[in-house]
Amino acid sequence: MKKGLLFFMLMASCTIGWAKEYHVAVTGSDVDEGSATTPLRTINAAAQKALPGDTITVHAGIYREWVNPLYGGTSDYQRILYRAAEGELVEIKGSELIKGWKKEKKGNGVWKVILPNSFFGNYNPYTEELFGDWFADGGRVHHTGDVYLNDCSLYEVPSVEKVINPDTIRSVRDPEGTQRVWSAVVDKENTTIYAHFGELDPNKETVEIAVRPTCFYPTRQGLNYITIRGFRVSQAATQWAAPTAEQVGMIAAHWCKGWIIENNILKNSRCNGISLGKECSTGHNVDAIDPVKQIDGSLHYIEVIFNTLRNGWSRDNIGSHIVRNNTISDCEQTGIVGSMGGAFSEIYGNHIYNIYVKRQFGGAEMGGIKLHAPVDTYIHHNVIHNVGTFGLWLDWMAQGTRVSSNTFYENWQEDMVVEVNHGPYIIDNNLFLSERAVLEYSDGGAFINNLFVGSITARGDDRFTPYHLNHSTEIKGVAAIAGGDHRYYNNLFVGRGGEKPKAGCCGGFFDYGLSSYDSAKMPITASGNLFVNGSRSLSGKEVGVVCNDSEVQYGIEEDEKGIYFHLNMNTIPFKSVKTVWVDTKKLGMTKQTALPYDCPDGSPLVFDTDFLGNTRSVTPTVGPFENLSGNTIRIKIR
Repeated sequence: MKKGLLFFMLMASCTIGWAKEYHVAVTGSDVDEGSATTPLRTINAAAQKALPGDTITVHAGIYREWVNPLYGGTSDYQRILYRAAEGELVEIKGSELIKGWKKEKKGNGVWKVILPNSFFGNYNPYTEELFGDWFADGGRVHHTGDVYLNDCSLYEVPSVEKVINPDTIRSVRDPEGTQRVWSAVVDKENTTIYAHFGELDPNKETVEIAVRPTCFYPTRQGLNYITIRGFRVSQAATQWAAPTAEQVGMIAAHWCKGWIIENNILKNSRCNGISLGKECSTGHNVDAIDPVKQIDGSLHYIEVIFNTLRNGWSRDNIGSHIVRNNTISDCEQTGIVGSMGGAFSEIYGNHIYNIYVKRQFGGAEMGGIKLHAPVDTYIHHNVIHNVGTFGLWLDWMAQGTRVSSNTFYENWQEDMVVEVNHGPYIIDNNLFLSERAVLEYSDGGAFINNLFVGSITARGDDRFTPYHLNHSTEIKGVAAIAGGDHRYYNNLFVGRGGEKPKAGCCGGFFDYGLSSYDSAKMPITASGNLFVNGSRSLSGKEVGVVCNDSEVQYGIEEDEKGIYFHLNMNTIPFKSVKTVWVDTKKLGMTKQTALPYDCPDGSPLVFDTDFLGNTRSVTPTVGPFENLSGNTIRIKIR
């Protein structure tokens, strides 16, 4: 045996021998060593001990704490793994359970609790206001705190009077209206929370209040290669996360590399579920602090981008995260957010729903997934629905980004927004099922084998925004969005029975099909598409088959076993369309960035599989599904 191989094997065996497993249990003590028989009491105590290669196994129970790791891993092979014990329910909560509520004489169903300010330590969410760039407060103060009744958040109102005499609040979550509200009064010594619980006695129910700004977030930067697996994470008092600010969610990678966040359930964040975003030193709400520099704030963000480049933003240092198979719901800003820190990542298999459904505040940074600069990021096989704004928002520098085989439905605005990106980016095999499918003011996109049953809005944009060297964060240049240079191949467009185009966002108009591109300043290359049920092709161009006699029926079904998509194919003339084989060569080069549509490693792309992973024919079927047969299909998507 060669000496080098022997040395490698000895080192590997030593590393395995050094790796430790720390156990955490609600019956443990933080003065113990953390073995299976003498577990630690808190996850954070284990997080101060774990070194690269170590595992922290957490046993069943509720852990009300902020996990703030001291160390990260050194590689994919020397990670620090945080995991819920197999088959055990482990909850990390940013809240505290509150008893001792006293019934108020005024107002039927109104109760109050008085807590000393010392209860909150150095962070009191009932004095901490939501604030940040592009945050819209609607003319009133909102706090990072929240009140939960049986794991359902109440609505904050601006005064105790509004708790005693509440207005009926209607929202996406409560279309019939609710009067279950809360407000807080804070003086020098105490925080008093008033809440309207209706007919329920809060001392007999589970009432919790958010007290921590996060649940898992290292205050130190650069803690790489951490895995978080199998937890239920909830009820954190998270702050608004602008792309020009430090971005903190219930789980947040602090300007790190190589995290894996998998198989978790995240619910009830005041703002954000998972953050892959920016840190503080490169800019923190710079537009709100200095709004006079310009009107729209884009100059501030460009300055922040260059700050991050000087702070090490590159593939070597930042991003390359995996976020998979999580369920994220009931967050009032985003399910997943990230400015620049999510580059080179993979986000897949997640179920994201009920985002921004209370709708008490607003802003320009909201969605199921909201990413800035997802360079070479692969977003696939997610299910995103019931979002009170956009399902997926790719905002600036979506270069090398691929969005594939996702399902969007019942979102209140567009399923997807692609804002001021210069390409190349790829959108393939997706189901866009909401009334409004895509809002697009970018250049250089490739749309392949999608199903669009909602409208498309297209326009240009005169802001000068950056684009990069190929597969890099390094800036190549800046340009405005002319509008166009897109490729549309083998897509299925379903209209709404001849409904006419309508005025859309910011000077564009939306229509069903491709007619919204009739005024595009750069070419639209298209073929192999099918237009049914009143959807419209490009005017004066043959880019597929128009068959307005077809009335297509489709929908989503949800039950205890899963989520299903069904499509009646009886009237869809699939075989009438001459489709095309799509690969890197077919797509060519983008006009402004002069780059190919290829893989992150520079190898050619071939679109040879469908939504389900089935192999495509050399003459592919229109839309997301290959080898269709029968009159209807019913496919489990989750």
